[in-house]
Amino acid sequence: MARMFGTDGVRGVAGSELTIELATKLGQAGAYVLTKEQEHQATIIVGCDTRISGGMLASALMAGICSVGANAIFVGVMPTPAIAYLTRKHKVDAGVVISASHNPMEFNGIKFFNGDGYKLSDALEDEIEELIKNNMKDVVLPIGSGVGKIDYRFDLVDQYVNFMKNCVPVDLSGLKIVIDCAEGASYYTSVKALKDLGADLVAIHTEPDGTNINANCGSTHMDELKARVVYEKANIGLAFDGDADRMLAVDENGELVDGDQVMAICGLHMKKNGQLKKDTIVVTVMSNLGLDIMAKKEGLKLEKTKVGDRYVLENMMENGYNIGGEQSGHIIFLDDNTTGDGLLSALHLLRVMVETKKPLSELASVMEVLPQALVNAKVPNHKKESYMEYPEIADAIAALEKKFNGEGRVLIRPSGTEPLVRVMIEGKDQKVIDEEAKKLAELITNTML
Repeated sequence: MARMFGTDGVRGVAGSELTIELATKLGQAGAYVLTKEQEHQATIIVGCDTRISGGMLASALMAGICSVGANAIFVGVMPTPAIAYLTRKHKVDAGVVISASHNPMEFNGIKFFNGDGYKLSDALEDEIEELIKNNMKDVVLPIGSGVGKIDYRFDLVDQYVNFMKNCVPVDLSGLKIVIDCAEGASYYTSVKALKDLGADLVAIHTEPDGTNINANCGSTHMDELKARVVYEKANIGLAFDGDADRMLAVDENGELVDGDQVMAICGLHMKKNGQLKKDTIVVTVMSNLGLDIMAKKEGLKLEKTKVGDRYVLENMMENGYNIGGEQSGHIIFLDDNTTGDGLLSALHLLRVMVETKKPLSELASVMEVLPQALVNAKVPNHKKESYMEYPEIADAIAALEKKFNGEGRVLIRPSGTEPLVRVMIEGKDQKVIDEEAKKLAELITNTML
């Protein structure tokens, strides 16, 4: 049986794959594993993004939490990084976010944070999974006054907004900013924080109805934001995903500024101000080769991990680094928060613009982005890890690696959260790499179906 936890919690279509029964069991097992060492009655903060299934799954999850004797505090719609922060601030035992991030509306997910606001280790996730598979064996469920209770605290969202403003207290007066909130969890927090800091703000996709999250908007659909920035003659555009843990930007000319470029801009500024620990940025193997070239030129060091912000975070904590992230815009500023935070990334980027008085296009030009082609091959979820076991796929990958050796690279990996194998090719000619990536993705799909 495939592992229940992916790279970012437990994900699936709400109601069929991620059922209320599974949510209840995750609440029970998660609360038990994360709080069993505690002498006191444990408390867990729970929040969700704006998708329609959030309330249903939160209710089931909290029923599970209370059934093992822990208390739940439901804070409503909240960005993922806000749950990490509130878990730390209120010194509760754990936090849970119900969100499927950038995925379509019908998906949802359940992601745990420990009491320090960090995502769980593989070992803890395995322990939770084992307990569920063994049907909560040897766990005694309390009765009477021993069961937990649920508190509802919808006021805590402003504590997160104030925390953000204190982390990066930048004066945004005179900056015109367009933000795309993806009809997701940032629809209130990002708007309030940026307005409070003085920005001339144009906010789009801030009317979530439960079914429109990520629908042709947000950090996975940038075209509308690009056009709007140019139309509004804005200084910058900012796009968040559904749970607001990632951010991509658009410069004043309507050009994309991705996570690699944001890390290059902020990392260089931190280095100049003596704030970049060990002169190092932690990135993944998916980061653009242009970042390597920039780092070499500017005297920066890059640490590379496998794909997934949890692996970036592990490396940062192990080695004492303070900035790291992914091309997708998932960036961790570890001096401020314990997980990727879209609003925090936006504020750090805006601070560089304010302090250098340079337009974003000029700041982004420090790094040349080499052409990349990324094509998803749809495959059965239970087979996605075994693509190299098919000789025709292995041979095709080997041939491509030989073809691009020295002038680019080929990176194939299974998605951590979806039934996909991702094909990424980097090279000098966009047309050639587009064709090759598409051809290989089709081969993988046709071979593995």
